[in-house]
Amino acid sequence: MEFRYLPMTETDKKEMLKTIGVQSSDELFSDIPESVRFKGELNIKQPTSEFELTKELTKMSEKNVSLKSHSSFLGAGVYDHYIPSIVDHVISRSEFYTAYTPYQPEISQGELQAIFEFQTMICELTGMDVANSSMYDGGTALAEAVNLSAGQTRKKKVLVSKAIHPESLAVIYTYVKGPGVEVVEIDHKDGMTDLDQLERELDEDTASVVMQYPNFFGQIEPLDQVRSIVDKQKKTMLIASSNPLSLGYLTPPGEFGADIVVGDAQVFGIPAQFGGPHCGYFATTKKLMRKVPGRLVGQTVDEEGRRGFVLTLQAREQHIRRDKATSNICSNQALNALASSVAMSSLGKQGIKKMAKMNIQKTAYLKQKVQEAGLSVAYDGAFFNEIVVQLPGDVSEVNRRLLDKGFIGGYDLGQVDDRLTGHMLIACTEIRTKEEIDQFVKELGDLQHG
Repeated sequence: MEFRYLPMTETDKKEMLKTIGVQSSDELFSDIPESVRFKGELNIKQPTSEFELTKELTKMSEKNVSLKSHSSFLGAGVYDHYIPSIVDHVISRSEFYTAYTPYQPEISQGELQAIFEFQTMICELTGMDVANSSMYDGGTALAEAVNLSAGQTRKKKVLVSKAIHPESLAVIYTYVKGPGVEVVEIDHKDGMTDLDQLERELDEDTASVVMQYPNFFGQIEPLDQVRSIVDKQKKTMLIASSNPLSLGYLTPPGEFGADIVVGDAQVFGIPAQFGGPHCGYFATTKKLMRKVPGRLVGQTVDEEGRRGFVLTLQAREQHIRRDKATSNICSNQALNALASSVAMSSLGKQGIKKMAKMNIQKTAYLKQKVQEAGLSVAYDGAFFNEIVVQLPGDVSEVNRRLLDKGFIGGYDLGQVDDRLTGHMLIACTEIRTKEEIDQFVKELGDLQHG
C-alpha cells in the first residue's frame, strides 16, 4: 500500500460498496440535489508519502516557539513545571491510553484504582472529605461549583471575586445562564479581593462566595477572614479555586471551612501543550457528596473479601432524572487524572512540599532582582508562583522583543483590566534556574531603560 496512513485500499472500498449494495460512493449522496453538489477540485495539496508528510509537518512545527526552545516566565493558569519521566511511560501504556469509561469494574480495576488514588490525593491536598474523578479543567469545575451552590441553597446570587482567573469568570457567566443565577463581581484592591465590598454585598440571597487561593495575581487571599464574613449569612457557601501545587505548602482551604474546593491539576504531570487539555478537580464535604458533578470511584470488597474499586453513587440525577440534575457532566479526564496521579505519587508528600516551597523562593528571588533592576512590583502581599510587575512601556511589545532574546515573557494584564495596562504577570516555577532569572530580568530591564 503506497500511503499506509490512509484508512483503506481501493479493494477495501469495492468490498464495502458491494456489501451495502451500491456501485460507487457517489450513490451514498444521491439524496443531495445535483445543483448544490461541489463539482470542482478542492484547493488542497496532492497526497504524499508518510515519510514526506512527517518531514513537512516537522519542519512546520519547528517554526513554533516552545518551552524547549525558550525559557518561559508565562503562567496565568498554565505553568511550566517539572514532570517526572515516569508519567509519560505510564500513561502511554495501551491499557490506560485507550481506556474510556470504566463502567465494568470486572475489567477496569487498574483504571478505577488510578482514579481512586487521584481522588484520595486531591482530598489530602485540599483538606476536603470527597473528591470526584476529575473534570475538564479548573474553569468548568469552578462553574459547576457555582451552580451546585445555587441548587443546594436555593438562592440565586453568587459573589465572585474579580481576582479569580478572568477566563474562569467568563465560564461562570456561561454556566449560570441556564439556572438564572445572578453574578455580582467583587472588585480587587492592591491585588486582593475588596473584603469591605464583599461584606456590603453579602445578603440572605447569596448562595456562595467565590475566591481564588492564591488569586490570579499570585496573591494569597485571607480565607479565614472571608469565612468569617460568609458565616454572617445562613447557608451561604464558600467556594475556593486553588492551585493544588500551592496546597503542598499553604494551609488547605478545607481547614478554613471551605464548602467546595476546585482547581486545575495541570501543575502535576500535564504539559502546557497550547493550553489544553487539562484536568480539573472538584472536592467537597460529605454533606454534598450526592451533589458532586461527574464520577466518583469508591473502594469495596468482592465476595471473597478482596479489595476492589467501582463507580459509586451512580443512581444520581446525572444518570436518571436528568431534568432535575445538579449537573449533566457525566465524563472526566481519566488519562490526565492518571498523569497527575503518577506525578503526585512520584513526588510524594515531601516532594510536593519542597516543589511548592521552591516556587515561593524562586519567585521571591525574581521579585528581588526586578526591584534591583529599577522596576516596580505592583503588590506587597504574600504571594505564590507569580508577581505583577509594572512596566513603563507596552507589555505586548516587550514580550515580542523578549522572544528574540530567548524568553517567553509574562501575561499582559491590560488585556483583562484597563487599570492594569502596562502591568505584566510573571510566573517563576521550580525549574527556572538562577541564571535564567538573572538573564530574564537583565533583558527586561534593558528593554525598559534602553
